[in-house]
Amino acid sequence: MKFDASEPVEPGGVKLRAELYKPQGEGPFPAVVLMHGCGGWQPAVRFSLQEHATDLQSRGYVVFNLDSFGPRYYSGDEMCASNAKLLRALKYRTSDAFDAARYLAGLPFVDRRNIFLMGQSNGGSVAMRAAEADIVHTYAPAPTDVRFRAIAAYYPWCGVYRSNVSLSAPVQIFSGGQDNWVSAEECTSVRVKGAQLDVVVYPQARHSFDVELIPQQYMGFLIGKDPVAAADSKRRMAGFFEKNLVH
Repeated sequence: MKFDASEPVEPGGVKLRAELYKPQGEGPFPAVVLMHGCGGWQPAVRFSLQEHATDLQSRGYVVFNLDSFGPRYYSGDEMCASNAKLLRALKYRTSDAFDAARYLAGLPFVDRRNIFLMGQSNGGSVAMRAAEADIVHTYAPAPTDVRFRAIAAYYPWCGVYRSNVSLSAPVQIFSGGQDNWVSAEECTSVRVKGAQLDVVVYPQARHSFDVELIPQQYMGFLIGKDPVAAADSKRRMAGFFEKNLVH
């Protein structure tokens, strides 16, 4: 699937691309937008998101696996190596997330009242931003505009939240206790108002604990799959989304 980005960044406009997963039947179904981390659709990352997609699809969700970097010709290594580029990405990827939600809301088999967002790493920080009341007011100011019902963030940088930020949607964070790229402690110390924020920390997990990678160092940071954390977080995320469905 392809659709226009509201904030293309590069001259000439950008058509974002996504993989669409749909349950059997006519719907309308709840939906989830998935957002990759700084590696973009690198093979292992894309595969992990496809695993999330098929799991959520089996639970009755339409899933939209969104690629923000490929259509802009940004490579994963280029993005992961630059904090400046990742900070810039937070803004245009937040716009991408709301673009994706609006696209899904226009599909006849999607329940526009029940659109959720999940992101990994940089995508997780983007997802957290999409729950902020001020951000929602910017991208979905009218009460009838499409907003996210609830948000799940895998190993995000929690410095994206200023102190006592106001949330308009509940947020569930999954962090690794052995993650030396982004701090789990920073996530557990976040204080918010408005909607609820919960943090689950897996003490032995590294960054990218849901990605099919052997434990290793990448750019000096510990990454790699933790099967226990991966399975438990999927179960918890599904329950979190289910709890926040509007019936």
